[in-house]
Amino acid sequence: MEVIVAKTAGFCFGVERAVNKVYEQIEKTDKQIYTYGPIIHNEEVVKDLEEKGVKVIQSEEELRKVKEGVVVIRSHGVSRHIYHILEANGVEIVDATCPFVKKIHRIVDEETRAGHQVVIIGNEKHPEVEGIKGWGDAHTVVIETAEEAEHFVPKTGKKISIVSQTTFNYNKFKELVEKFSKKGYDIFVLNTICNATQERQVEAKEIASKVDAMIVIGGKNSSNTQKLYEICLRECKDTYYIQTLGDFDPESVNSVRSVGITAGASTPKKIIEEVHTNVRVKF
Repeated sequence: MEVIVAKTAGFCFGVERAVNKVYEQIEKTDKQIYTYGPIIHNEEVVKDLEEKGVKVIQSEEELRKVKEGVVVIRSHGVSRHIYHILEANGVEIVDATCPFVKKIHRIVDEETRAGHQVVIIGNEKHPEVEGIKGWGDAHTVVIETAEEAEHFVPKTGKKISIVSQTTFNYNKFKELVEKFSKKGYDIFVLNTICNATQERQVEAKEIASKVDAMIVIGGKNSSNTQKLYEICLRECKDTYYIQTLGDFDPESVNSVRSVGITAGASTPKKIIEEVHTNVRVKF
């Protein structure tokens, strides 16, 4: 049986950088270490860090109570006011915001200061988007669907600056931008989807289109993994979304000649290798 593992599967640059920063802090300081939200959307990694004493701050209310120690800002980034809270409390900040996300923060800040209305293409409830929105103003909006794009009405006299969540589906981004263009708005578009995300999606689609079964590995709360699953499912009906090898149930698959494997940006290499090693036995 042929098993094809995507070359782009696993940790992206931003996630690996963020995770490494937490482990570096464990080695270098005796202070209590916190992450603002899970450092990545992967339960295995978060559990390992918790066993090493790292605590996860789940809310802004919790964050305000932290008066000492080290707070690591995860790769998703945070709103401007979160930095203000940490600085006011005198907490040591280790900023692990992905540089690509940091760039979007700067763009949103600059475009807002220039008097433009910023539109973020993405999922409003995703922590990355929440952080990006926090560098805009009261007129900054998030658009995720074609229906929302159709109903959008810009503030009078404002030029529209459009950015994207780094892990958004590239084709969907183009479709939504096209809707804004057709309405004749004065728009300035910046495709801020991470290149690694685009490459991962393109490769996943290609592999899924030529295998009998496809396995997508990643945390259930991972936005980029969910999008990989949706892309693969359109190409291969026998597509499985798992967090670890133990989540996979092969009973519904009778006989396959080829299996494809890809993984989200928050999936450790060792989990991908474990699935790769054992998938032949499972099938």
